[in-house]
Amino acid sequence: MKIGCVKEIKNREYRVGLIPDNAKSYVNAGHEVWIEKGAGLGSGFTDAEYEKAGAKLCDKAKEVWDGVDMMVKVKEPLPEEYGYFRKDLLLFTYLHLAADRALTDAMLTSGMKGFAYETLIERDGSIPLLAPMSQIAGRLSIQEGAKYLEKTFGGSGVLLSGVPGTPKANIVIIGGGSVGTNACKIAVGMGANVTILDISLPRLAYLDDIFGARIQTLVSTDTNIENAVKDADLVIGSVLIPGKAAPKLMKRAYLKEMRPGSVIVDVAVDQGGCCETTKVTYHDDPIYEVDGIVHYCVGNMPGAVPRTSTIALTNATLRYGLAIAKHGLEEACRKNPVLISGVNTYDGKLTCKNVAESFEMEYTDLAELL
Repeated sequence: MKIGCVKEIKNREYRVGLIPDNAKSYVNAGHEVWIEKGAGLGSGFTDAEYEKAGAKLCDKAKEVWDGVDMMVKVKEPLPEEYGYFRKDLLLFTYLHLAADRALTDAMLTSGMKGFAYETLIERDGSIPLLAPMSQIAGRLSIQEGAKYLEKTFGGSGVLLSGVPGTPKANIVIIGGGSVGTNACKIAVGMGANVTILDISLPRLAYLDDIFGARIQTLVSTDTNIENAVKDADLVIGSVLIPGKAAPKLMKRAYLKEMRPGSVIVDVAVDQGGCCETTKVTYHDDPIYEVDGIVHYCVGNMPGAVPRTSTIALTNATLRYGLAIAKHGLEEACRKNPVLISGVNTYDGKLTCKNVAESFEMEYTDLAELL
């Protein structure tokens, strides 16, 4: 199989879908790897390293898109890339279709096969291709929140840890999954007062076992969220329903009850955000203000630390990519039905139930097609 990787064109996106070690693994398995020149530079990988690994370097992205069987990316394609879509192409990347009807329609119209990292669910219920970015985004959320609490950026001027004789910052984390847990680790480590909310009592018990008396756990209800954020200096939105649009748990009305200069970091922005006032921002202009509350809603947070993010992501994606390249998507899904959960579009049909429900579109069970 011919495997391709192009430079990401999303604003301030420096990650890359394949690193030289990955290219070598595909080549050693008998596949061809085509890399657009400069694709890895943002993450610190040179063209010479790819060439040494056995990859073919291409001058233009179009050459790669047109020539390969499977395109490995990081972020969802942008409208200027829709013209490369074709029926016999497999796209292996983050898609977040529930937040992007135009991309969904373009992929369905082309008939291409779309495999979304974020919807692959393993037998144990884990989301292995989303987990590394969730870990990074969760940890970054506290780092970024701390920065934008500074008065220079319109924040209230609160230091998360405080110092002796001053109050610590209050951090509220909505969602106790991978993002929320990793945010909690950093928040506790920095010495803040932390409250974390989740709908799952077993998950809250798990978090209580890990962090003990250093955090407050609450069941995620409208009342508990509203009461918790009133005193929050920093709110982290970390709610996830794989493949589905994030529920709007943080209402606009709550903002008026919060202290001016408090900060919201909505990590769920890729799936539409869990705050009613969320809109996608980028690393070069990451914040905006609504009702006196600073919002940080960057859609590709891990892109700020591309070296770490790229290595973490490709560590997770490689074995799945190699399996698909070896057997082809269909046979790979038959051999390992777990892969079916990652396929969002196939031959013009929408094969991810949560995406279909988000748009009230027809859903087709890929297992039946295979």
